[in-house]
Amino acid sequence: MALAVVTAVVLVLAGAGAFWVLRTEGSPRQVSAEFLAAWQRGDFPAMRRLSAGAPADLAAPYVQMNGALGVTAVRIRPGAVQSGSPRKVPFTAGLTLRSGGTWTYQGALTLTDKGRRWRVAWTPAAVHPRLAPGRQLALTATWPSRGHILAADGSRIDVPGVSGSVQQLAGVLGPATVADVRRLGPPYKKGDQVGHGGLQQEKEQQLAGVPGVGIRLVGGGPAEEIGRIAGKNGTEVRTSLDPKIQSAAAKAITSQKKPAALVALRPSTGEILAAANQPGGFSRALLGQYPPGSTFKVVTAAALLSAGLRPADRVTCTKTANIGGRSFQNFEGEQFGALDFLTAFAHSCNTVFATEATRRLKAAQLAKTARDFGFGVPITPGVPAARGAFPPPKDDAEFAAASFGQGRVLASPLNMAAVAAAVKDGTWRPPMLVAGGQRPPGRPLDATVTSGLRPMMAAVVTKGTAKDAGLPAGTAGKTGTAEFGTGAKPPTHAWFIGYRGDLAFAVIVEGGGTGGSAAAPLAATFLRSL
Repeated sequence: MALAVVTAVVLVLAGAGAFWVLRTEGSPRQVSAEFLAAWQRGDFPAMRRLSAGAPADLAAPYVQMNGALGVTAVRIRPGAVQSGSPRKVPFTAGLTLRSGGTWTYQGALTLTDKGRRWRVAWTPAAVHPRLAPGRQLALTATWPSRGHILAADGSRIDVPGVSGSVQQLAGVLGPATVADVRRLGPPYKKGDQVGHGGLQQEKEQQLAGVPGVGIRLVGGGPAEEIGRIAGKNGTEVRTSLDPKIQSAAAKAITSQKKPAALVALRPSTGEILAAANQPGGFSRALLGQYPPGSTFKVVTAAALLSAGLRPADRVTCTKTANIGGRSFQNFEGEQFGALDFLTAFAHSCNTVFATEATRRLKAAQLAKTARDFGFGVPITPGVPAARGAFPPPKDDAEFAAASFGQGRVLASPLNMAAVAAAVKDGTWRPPMLVAGGQRPPGRPLDATVTSGLRPMMAAVVTKGTAKDAGLPAGTAGKTGTAEFGTGAKPPTHAWFIGYRGDLAFAVIVEGGGTGGSAAAPLAATFLRSL
């Protein structure tokens, strides 16, 4: 920046043959530019150092303005130094407001030569030309029409009468609380209609639109409006929810006396088509975290196929297997002897998976495969959702337990529906509920892995643990009976995950027993009703 030098006095020392030039430090242009730059970055100490006559609490009017208006960004452009006395530097201030829009106004700084240094002659008018001692800025808001939340077919899902499961996804409208106002900031005030839960809360700004706001000076005299920003109506949020599939999912689990959930996805896109919970009150479909039990064998089988084990290779399903000093057994002590890997998967043989995983794989290999199927990957469908967890096994015994979805492995029904969808499509896709926008990239699976897994999952239905569930032809899946709690015979969650056509799904019944007898029949009811 150019430095303008103002010569103040020239003193010639008689007989000394020398002189001093006394000049004012800086220039109006330099000091005003530095002051405005400090304002823009919120550096109030620097602003005070560049000022003359500024109070100790120079920051106070700026902080009050930012808080009252909900300022999120400040951009200030200085103008050219005006000639005359006193020197003035005009500026254009643009304040981006949290409510949306930018308030732009014109102001000016007055420069003074203070002790041979150019400084900003600070008064409240340096903030805004109409600001004076005792006056403050305030905001009033007029809310426009709120946008609607729509299903994939354009029907509204934010209206009274929708099911509890749909309402959990959509959320509800209600008066803003003190906590809401603190979270949302100006121009929200207590009692305004705001979203609570679901998409109403997650998409509050899009749905609410931009309120029309008036910027006023209050206190120390009559209130006066010094600025206004026009409002803009809220826009709709369209979801991928399919009302027909949602209804089928809800009907399939309403008869359950125990808590249950059913999630359905479109494998080719990752779109969430349905998410049903029984009873309501908690979205176990998206937020529940359970041991996935034998449904996780899909992931372990993928890792074993990558390591060279083929569906036709012979394995041995023993009654028990001792690994790392811990004894593992199959459900109800089953054993099938020598059989091929495909059939061991269909019959869900724990001892095969425990022995083959610890013999052929390292824990890091299984962890990588789990991540390829979405475990540990953030899930951001548009509403809160839990991510699957595959903590690194501490020893061989925990590794063996993790290979069939026990130990510290956790997943939601949404996580496991995405696992089934990945097998069908060949790519794990992050589940999405809100249409449009930037979608995270998927994770393509090895073609050899998916070509091996598909007949294995089909065999579960045709000759394995789900063969008596009444599933329609063309269904492929995996049952799961996941132990939780303690005791010699701990209770079990019942799981079934699978796909049919371009539809993947996961069903869980909390404490429901076995996947084949409790969860798979619910999946059959769901599929047959479509």
